[in-house]
Formats: sequence, structure tokens, C-alpha cells
Amino acid sequence: MSYNNFKQTYWSKFIQTENEKLCVLATLCDYKFEKEASQGEKIKILGVGRPTIGDFTGQDIGAPEVVDDASVFLEIDQAKFFNFMVGDIDKAQGKEGLMEALTNEASCALAEARDSYVAKVAGLGAAHMNAAAGEVLDTQQKVKGAIDKAFTVLWQNSVRFTDDVWIVLSPWAYSLFKNELVELKTANDTLIRKGVVGLYNNATVYMSNNLYSASGNDYMLIGTKKSVAFASQIEKVVPYEPHGLFADALKGLDVYGAKIVRPKELYCIRARLGS
Repeated sequence: MSYNNFKQTYWSKFIQTENEKLCVLATLCDYKFEKEASQGEKIKILGVGRPTIGDFTGQDIGAPEVVDDASVFLEIDQAKFFNFMVGDIDKAQGKEGLMEALTNEASCALAEARDSYVAKVAGLGAAHMNAAAGEVLDTQQKVKGAIDKAFTVLWQNSVRFTDDVWIVLSPWAYSLFKNELVELKTANDTLIRKGVVGLYNNATVYMSNNLYSASGNDYMLIGTKKSVAFASQIEKVVPYEPHGLFADALKGLDVYGAKIVRPKELYCIRARLGS
């Protein structure tokens, strides 16, 4: 059968690579737990509290403090698949660009699913939010005011100006706010390819239409690269011949999970453009 010549490993890596290029929110997470991801498992993310600092007077400092365990679990509980047919995989691989186009469409769909999931986890679980859900931000100054307030809260929670901070805005908010951004120069082509639309307060700014939305409000996010952990892998990419059909098919399984691990380093702006 023609699918015996299908390069399974190659296309699995291709889909994973394209996924990383197409994602916005998922790629802003902490990926250091990636290798431990598999379906139906959970990853323990070790964490500890901060020891108390005391004044030393030359006297006995007493018994050592028991520092609280701040570990959390990242559950790999999301599993998404694709399953499509092609007329003949051997011919598809021999026809320049055809198989790449098909797998790229699958990657786009997987990337959107990943981003929407991360956006929901982050939007609903952020420790800090604007007080009024459904705040109307219909001018440049109102959007700027909401973002500046978010930065103030994060700075008060020990996020440093030198930390790797990102902002993800809805298209309408970006349109209002873009004149406040530091424009990216030609030297930053790499950032532009990654979806960065500008810089503000030393933070990278992105635009996404995959942000979580409820009751007409978009949940826009500002956080550090360490605030949300994400782990994923393309679990399987399998070529096969559908029963009863003169065709070859390709199916793939993507498993992943996300967890807010530093909630104080994440802020959500729940807002709408207005009527």
C-alpha cells in the first residue's frame, strides 16, 4: 500500500514545528515541562515558599523554619485529533507543496485549539483582574489606562521591569492602542514573524483573536513567561487506508495541558469595545 512509504516521523516533526510557529498564547508559557507530557498523566511542578528573613543579634536563632510546599500539578487532560484523506500519499509527497499545505491546515487547527485552551485557563484563573467585568474601553486612553493599571499591580507583586513580560490584546484593543507602542524595526524581523506587534513598558505585545470571551467581554492578558506552564506533544501521527475506500488517510493526536503556576504574575483585563 502506498502509505507504507509515508514518512511518519518527518510529518510528526513538521506538524509540531508548524504548531509552535502558529501559536501565540501557548508559546508565551513556560515550556520546561514539555518532555514529561503524555496523555492521561499529570506533572508535579515543584515549588517552595520563601524563607523568613530575621535580624541576627548574635543570640541563638532558634530551630530551622519549615518552609511550606508550594508544588502544583499540571494535568495533561486535553487530547485533540485530526483525521483526513488524500488521494495517494506517494503522489502527494511527490507533488511540491501539497502535503505541506494539508498538514499546515491541520497545524493551524491544532494551534487554535491550543491557544483557545490556554487563553481560557489564564483568563479565568488569573489572580488579578480589573474590578469591573465588562469594562468599556472605547478610546486609546482608556485602553492605556487599563494596561497601566495592570502593570502597577504586577510591579506591586514583585514583577520586575526587567522580567520577560507579554501582553495579548484583542484586535479591537490593539487598533486603539497601537499608537502607544514602540514600533519594531527591521532588525526585529524575527519578533515580527513570532507575532509580536510592538513593545510597551519593555513588554512584548501580541494580538490574538483566540482570547477567551464571555458575555461579550474579551479576557485580555498581561503576564510573565513563568506565570503559566504548558506541556504538549504530538502523541501520534498515523497513516492508514480507510476501510472500503480507494484512498489513503492521515490521523494525528495532540495531547497537552496548562496550569497557572505563578498567579500573582498574571493579570486579566475583562473588557469590550462597547456598542
